[in-house]
Amino acid sequence: MGVNIHGYLSQLGSLKLDPVDLSIVDGNPFFCADPDQIAVLENFMDELRKKGDSIGARISVVASGIPPGLGEPVFDKLEADLAHGLMSINAVKGVSLGAGFESVEQLGSIHRDEMTSDGFLTNHAGGTLGGISTGQDLVVHVALKPTSSIQISGRTINRSGSPVEVVTTGRHDPCVGIRAVPIAEAMLLLVLMDHYLRHRAMSHNH
Repeated sequence: MGVNIHGYLSQLGSLKLDPVDLSIVDGNPFFCADPDQIAVLENFMDELRKKGDSIGARISVVASGIPPGLGEPVFDKLEADLAHGLMSINAVKGVSLGAGFESVEQLGSIHRDEMTSDGFLTNHAGGTLGGISTGQDLVVHVALKPTSSIQISGRTINRSGSPVEVVTTGRHDPCVGIRAVPIAEAMLLLVLMDHYLRHRAMSHNH
């Protein structure tokens, strides 16, 4: 199909990370696209590991070269299937497209993606309109929770309902979200492939 896909770590805790150079994503353990932030991330994770705590993360995936017309206007909207697929990944607590939750604060005059004879001027919609791909970049963000399997003691109850303390020992990643970058990329591609095959079957029938 000629689709290009780039996933990267866009936020770790309160640290927001910009896609400065997508070519470096596979060359560092954080899937980070900002070369200036890698040392900062290393220090942050070392501190977190020493504390025995965990943190959440946001992954962003951008897919370009998607043919327009994939999806349906009602039952299987492209973004609905994407949300379904991405939400089924372990530890995912949020999925958004384009401006996502930031669109809450936007005026309609700002959020709308105006068109010219050269195409769209912006991509706040994130690559779908009315449940169907527009041919613009598909921009998806995924929020992953901090895992609860940490070395800091927490309260729980045992099988008889009595209060006890729980501590998780062993090797635990202080941020499971980082590892989700290739998983989110793969899931997005699987959903696109489903819609592409359905689209192709429909056009062949006609």
